[in-house]
Amino acid sequence: MSNIIEFKNVSKTYGSGTHALNNASLNIEKGEFVFIVGASGAGKSTFLKLIMHEETPTRGTIIVNGTNVSKLKRKKVPYLRRNMGIVFQDFRLIDKMTVYDNVAFAMRAIGARPSAVRKRVPYILELVGLSHKAQNRPSELSGGEQQRVSLARALVNNPSIIIADEPTGNIDPEMSYEIIGLLSEINAQGTTILVVTHEHDLVRRFNKRVIEIEKGKVISDTKEPVIEDVEVEFDDSKYELDPPSEEISEAIAAALEEQTEIPEQAEDEPAVEPTDEETESADAVETEDKEAE
Repeated sequence: MSNIIEFKNVSKTYGSGTHALNNASLNIEKGEFVFIVGASGAGKSTFLKLIMHEETPTRGTIIVNGTNVSKLKRKKVPYLRRNMGIVFQDFRLIDKMTVYDNVAFAMRAIGARPSAVRKRVPYILELVGLSHKAQNRPSELSGGEQQRVSLARALVNNPSIIIADEPTGNIDPEMSYEIIGLLSEINAQGTTILVVTHEHDLVRRFNKRVIEIEKGKVISDTKEPVIEDVEVEFDDSKYELDPPSEEISEAIAAALEEQTEIPEQAEDEPAVEPTDEETESADAVETEDKEAE
């Protein structure tokens, strides 16, 4: 396998003097499923923001999908993010839009043809079990259903990487297992998955690679969880996932093989310029981050 993400001696220091990452070096291969764990403030979210180019490193080199993003120009950021699906803890759905339109928006933002949207969106909603909620608004859904809409939106453009920042933080334990189980099925089809979480029981249950960050440093990187035992406050044995049905596995495989009907550009053709929606999205993220600092 080849690397899809590379960090080479990466450090990030904010203007406040906070050292979010300190000389981090690691590689993530295409098709891996990786949990990023650590205490609050350890540097987990900064790690993801650097990959998405919401932040830039103070020192070091970051390569994503073969592109050096360490000093990527702002106008190139939408191109980088076209290959990523982002799942947020707070869902970030648009309540004035239906479930269908929330998912379709991700395709429309990159200029997908209406025929591609009409074909792809219902398929993805069926994949996450929300076909019957297509015309509902997010406020009419449960927390778990809203997270599945967020996941559908992340999947709809067939990204090579899915990044999930605390995707189970606002949903109940049973739905947490379902969301991670679905991500595992998607990963089995070749999509690279990165999940930031503080839920140690989830990490134990799913045998995946674990990168642990503490005070800005990568202190462990192993396929087997290396986490101090903590007492689980609820009996999670009843949340054991049954093996996925043949229909679900086939649907996931077919969905990931589906193309969004946006033809790949030949090397001698000019790249499609970012749409207004992509540019506005990048500007909004940058403004939110500056206000947060």
